[in-house]
Amino acid sequence: MTVHNRHIAPESLGPTITVGEILVEIMASTAGSGFKEPQALIGPFPSGAPAIFIDQVARLGGAAGIIATVGADDFGTVNIERLRQDGVDTSAISISPDRPTGSAFVRYRDDGSRDFIFNIMHSAAGSITLSPPAETLIAKAGHVHVMGSAFAIPGADKVIDAAISSVRSRGGSVSFDPNVRKELLGSGNFRSQFETMIRNADLLLPSGEELFVAAGTDGEAPAVKALRARGVGEIVLKRGKRGATFFGESGLRYDFHGFEVNEVDPTGAGDAFGATYLTSRRQGLGPEVSLERAAAAGAYNVTQMGPMTGLPDIAQLDFFLSTNPRRAA
Repeated sequence: MTVHNRHIAPESLGPTITVGEILVEIMASTAGSGFKEPQALIGPFPSGAPAIFIDQVARLGGAAGIIATVGADDFGTVNIERLRQDGVDTSAISISPDRPTGSAFVRYRDDGSRDFIFNIMHSAAGSITLSPPAETLIAKAGHVHVMGSAFAIPGADKVIDAAISSVRSRGGSVSFDPNVRKELLGSGNFRSQFETMIRNADLLLPSGEELFVAAGTDGEAPAVKALRARGVGEIVLKRGKRGATFFGESGLRYDFHGFEVNEVDPTGAGDAFGATYLTSRRQGLGPEVSLERAAAAGAYNVTQMGPMTGLPDIAQLDFFLSTNPRRAA
């Protein structure tokens, strides 16, 4: 097993890169249950958890790139143009001539939960290979961020393994956002890939019960202890509206309780949070400041419709921090 350094590599070592799905998101304009009747739709919005994440990295001034595939269609163009204009290296995005760009149809229920219809596996998003442009991007990277959703894409594991090996050889670092339902962990070699990522993670970014899935144990304190014992350097537990908690070396802990905002669309908030935390750390900020900035980015993102629409740049993030009230403990 590779022994990693438990530290997040600085920006000077090279770009943050990620591997995974790029989608368009199309939303119902009314609340309800599913898509069983005609209804007005809004979109397409650029989307896909890895794409949202890497776009936020770039908007905060971090060098960033993504390895993915889109179709030779307008949906693919929408995504590439958005990423490129925000400063993401799109050279390793392949364009499939015979598969459409992936999609996600979303409808909110009255209680705020969501129904999804995804087309990933049978779209361009479900086909990722270690192409020459991908190898070139990997060769200059300083950090690899992995979303658990990428494990469902055939071939993505080989690209991820190659990226981690290359980055590790140069002293780089790895972050992992489980971003997966626990019911999926029993399928195929998903559990094996998941465990490999836990062993490699310098930064783990679970949401809610994903902490217990990652640790294989219940209870917050035992879970953190188990993950630290397995070599995870930093753990940042995302708690949604209730903020987030940092767990570090020697029992170090920071809690941040979030911001009071008017939520319009929560899709992408966790990705904005994770990208902002990582980028802040790579830019030399401490975990406590990085946690607050990450929570601000997630809160800012939910105030606008569309998963990438509300991704803040540095000026927007600083203004939000200076003008918005924090939640009470």
